[in-house]
Amino acid sequence: MSDDIGAYALEPRWVRRSFDRAAKTYDAAAVLHKEVRDNLLQRLQLTKLNPSVVLDAGAGTGHASRALKRRYPKAQVVALDSSRKMLREAARQQSWLRPFGRVCADAELLPLADGSVDLIVSNLLLQWCRPDAVFAEFRRVLAPHGLLSFSAFGPDTLRELRTAWGQVDSHSHVHPFIDMHDLGDALVRGGFASPVLDVERFTLRYLDVRKMAADLKATGAHNATAGRAKGLTGARKFAAMQAAYEHFRQDGRLPATYEVVFAHAWVPERSARRESTDAASVSLEEIKRELRARRDLSR
Repeated sequence: MSDDIGAYALEPRWVRRSFDRAAKTYDAAAVLHKEVRDNLLQRLQLTKLNPSVVLDAGAGTGHASRALKRRYPKAQVVALDSSRKMLREAARQQSWLRPFGRVCADAELLPLADGSVDLIVSNLLLQWCRPDAVFAEFRRVLAPHGLLSFSAFGPDTLRELRTAWGQVDSHSHVHPFIDMHDLGDALVRGGFASPVLDVERFTLRYLDVRKMAADLKATGAHNATAGRAKGLTGARKFAAMQAAYEHFRQDGRLPATYEVVFAHAWVPERSARRESTDAASVSLEEIKRELRARRDLSR
């Protein structure tokens, strides 16, 4: 991450506007988001949970909320997002048999009571927020023994695009995604216990840079850093970036790398340590072994 952190600070209003604009196009372009979401939800099968209240933080168009309602039909599931238009799409797609609540709010300022939630699931939200502020709110609203399970982009995400733009100008064109170890430290600072984090890498392949840029725009992934170039990108600069990106072409395709951090952590009992036999005691190796077994069976 650059020492000039001010250039990489996010502008929340710009983030909100980007996702409002992408509400209609998001689902068709969010191939990676679906893959990561399915992986994240699959990991919940490794814990014994019977939550009464479940929060889907950064719910977008509500796919995770619908899946969580199917998994925990007796629970109250709440889809929270800062984009009203995303939540409107979620409302259109929800099943009348398994409805879920919708709340338009910022994850850094949750309109929920202390200790009122048993499970928080958050798919690819943290890159749009200040993690310490979000973890503090998650910790506040989670009940004792509550679980936080989330995914987030790591620093290798879009490394090809970052490198290509770096050969054109000095503006910030790609977010400085947070390292897994820094996320783990932030969880501990936030008062979470037994954090388990691991990383997986995904690669999308495109015929050209314009298709990749179109997918990013369609999912709301605009550059929202304060140090971004203001105004439209000139044709000459974009062409220079395209030429620089061509150095990564393999087998006729341009790769777009995504590093994804998966994590879960628990809220400890206020006055007692968690029993060693509790479902929280799931090691990283157990998670990886179980996920490999499930994927092998599904082939």
